[in-house]
Amino acid sequence: MMHNVSHLSKEEKKLLRKMYWRSFSLYAAVTPSKQGASGFSYAIQPFLNQFYRNREQERKDAMLRQMSYFNTNVAMYPFVLGVIASMEKENSEKKQFNVESINAIKTSLMGPLAGIGDSVFWGVLRTISAGIAVGLAQSGNILAPIIFLLLFNLPVQLLRWYGGTIGYTLGSTYISNLYENGLINVLTKGASIVGLAMVGAMTSSMVQFQLKWNMVMDGEVVMKSQEMLDQIFIGLIPLSITLFSFYLMKKKNISVNMLIMGMIILGIVLSLLGIA
Repeated sequence: MMHNVSHLSKEEKKLLRKMYWRSFSLYAAVTPSKQGASGFSYAIQPFLNQFYRNREQERKDAMLRQMSYFNTNVAMYPFVLGVIASMEKENSEKKQFNVESINAIKTSLMGPLAGIGDSVFWGVLRTISAGIAVGLAQSGNILAPIIFLLLFNLPVQLLRWYGGTIGYTLGSTYISNLYENGLINVLTKGASIVGLAMVGAMTSSMVQFQLKWNMVMDGEVVMKSQEMLDQIFIGLIPLSITLFSFYLMKKKNISVNMLIMGMIILGIVLSLLGIA
């Protein structure tokens, strides 16, 4: 790995430094449909400008490609940036590059890395750092807040700084090898499956609908509608809402903002009627 890092050009090292500083803007502008997509696009922009110089249409396509949904742990984020930047470089150099593999790899990486990052940094490191700092604060040490910030942020920033470089160098090496061995389509298919599984898990956990309307006879509840639906298919209504929303966006060109407003109004009406 160090051998690959030592062979990075001065321009590439400069781009990696820009990427690191720009990566702090990941969640500066968040939308429900894109999350950190605009921050991702901003961080990787210097690479796109370099790789697609004097190729305006390809650069526009790359910019649009990098505006796809993105959401992961901030500490692990630069690694994904590095990998995707290396893939954009391969795409700019190889005419037969499978462009679909770029977003497939990005989608497949962000879920597992988010789980690892949240567990290690939010669940473990933050707790340990806070415990040490609280002990110092109770003893009257005025440096306790600073100690907490250092203990928590130094490992995070070290990983962010080196993660982008590692992702870029590993990505360049292994993506090239995959192309030489003819395995890139296998990787793309596998990454797409992982990405779809992750999106499905997000749908199950984030889209919620509890049906409160029940069948009543002689003042007694004889059938609880939500329990009956769960016996048929757990999460049937949230899945149906998700698929219907996707249909409206893809087939009817309904904007995300209109869908959000519609869901808010529908939620209010159903709540007032006591249905959900």
